[in-house]
Amino acid sequence: MTTPPPGTAPHPLRAPAADDPREVGGYRVVARLGSGGMGRVYLAYTPGGRPVALKVVRPELAGDPEFRRRFAQEVASAQRIHGLYTAQVVDSGAGDPTPWLATTYVPGPSLQQAVHTYGPLPVRTVLLLVAGIAEALQEIHRAGVVHRDLKPANVLIAADGPRVIDFGIARAADAGALTGTGLRVGTPAFMAPEQALGRPAGPATDVFALGALAAYVAGGRPPFGEGPESAALYRVVHEEADLGGVPAELQPLLRHCLAKDPAHRPATARVIEAVRGHPAVGGELRFSDGWLPHRVTTEIRRRGDLPDLPVPPDGPSATAAATALDAEPTVTAPRGTPTAQPVPPEPPAADPGRRGRRRAPAPGRRHGRTALVAAAALLLGAAGAFALLDPSFDGGEDEDAADPAGLVAGAPASAPASAPAATPTPSPSAAAPGYAAVRTGTELTSPDQSYEFDVKEGRVVPQETVSWYVGRSATEFYVPETSDAYVMQPGRQGLADCLKGIESRPVTALPFATLRAGRAFCVRAQDGRDVGIVTVLTAGPGEGPVKVSVDYYRRNG
Repeated sequence: MTTPPPGTAPHPLRAPAADDPREVGGYRVVARLGSGGMGRVYLAYTPGGRPVALKVVRPELAGDPEFRRRFAQEVASAQRIHGLYTAQVVDSGAGDPTPWLATTYVPGPSLQQAVHTYGPLPVRTVLLLVAGIAEALQEIHRAGVVHRDLKPANVLIAADGPRVIDFGIARAADAGALTGTGLRVGTPAFMAPEQALGRPAGPATDVFALGALAAYVAGGRPPFGEGPESAALYRVVHEEADLGGVPAELQPLLRHCLAKDPAHRPATARVIEAVRGHPAVGGELRFSDGWLPHRVTTEIRRRGDLPDLPVPPDGPSATAAATALDAEPTVTAPRGTPTAQPVPPEPPAADPGRRGRRRAPAPGRRHGRTALVAAAALLLGAAGAFALLDPSFDGGEDEDAADPAGLVAGAPASAPASAPAATPTPSPSAAAPGYAAVRTGTELTSPDQSYEFDVKEGRVVPQETVSWYVGRSATEFYVPETSDAYVMQPGRQGLADCLKGIESRPVTALPFATLRAGRAFCVRAQDGRDVGIVTVLTAGPGEGPVKVSVDYYRRNG
């Protein structure tokens, strides 16, 4: 895949890894779109050649009876939803050993990706999006389903309007197996007050999330701020939304949606009528030419050209792919302690024969094989809705907790510091030719799976806050789909070793079972300019806090 021009969103499509299934439920897998807390998402094709987005559930969830029961129940409800502004559920394998779900494939970026790449959207665009999403919510609520996790990452942009995804599945995630791993159903910055307090969710809960989503799309930042999760939850419950960056002509409608009391929020039909009567729309709700900024329209077209990647017929099954994620973490001595234990096996490497198809070579690197260059050209313009079914799938409401963040008492719970624990002086000798050490030895601790490591700034941040990061689930680390990664050999953990390993043996999985305390992996950004080396400091990382040391390097020039 070639590197996109500056100012465009990265392509999410990548070739299947060695541990990815080649077929699930009769659907042929051709690429991976993403992975996260609940599972992996693939681009797949029906026997008749139609593309679908296929989500395969993680093994630790697949083994929980309560999760499976709710998953089957919510998928059955979701299949009854046929709204024009939803990504329809077309098939599922809720009873399979590894449950899966297939939805309509939407070749477009999410609202989160669009705003992150291009900035806030125009007033008319925001209004049309609000009307389309409200209509989608009408259909979802008519089926007796509450979305519970409506956020910018769960709305995709198509040429003819928005597509709401992941509706209802958050209810299945409220089962014990998922909340027990530290994941939360719902995203704090877009939660309604009743959700933050652990109270029952209803249609008005989704209307509040719609108001918060619209404020983000129009103003470029969440209306209840960013930062620690507990602080965002406190502001959602006790403070008014900050709409300072939102155009004045949108604020009355959004404040109505963001009312603290669910009874004071408008119904979805009232939202649609309010948009129809807005002067910026002119009484007509139509997704005609020009409803989106030109750059977003161009991006949608760029993502619409899907390649037909050749896939070996003898790949592993979905069960085999899930098993690869199911290894238990191994506890070893902290870094620097002598040990006689054997070196664990390396995680699956990307097939060298697929390297050219998966990503373009780093700037300045030349391939001698024309076939690899041609294969990379095949993916030019290829894209998929990476956010479909929200590969990050990170949110979580826990209805069993009466007051999960201590909000009733009227004070925010203590939040983990987002600043690095230490920032030693960089060691120039650690850098490879052409790279400079910006920051080395920065020790960071992610308190739970809702926080990620901001490699570039050397801090811990909530999920979906930065575009280049290292995240962690209950069983593995993960990096952006547009980045390369490599698990480094003990004793060879310098930048030069990292760069060589990324080119010769990139990996697509970073399981805790392989990354014991003292071991390191590295990640390189898509443009090749930024490189991070992450050393694991926690013995046997898992569901609880995970501590790492981060070295950050940047290419000169």
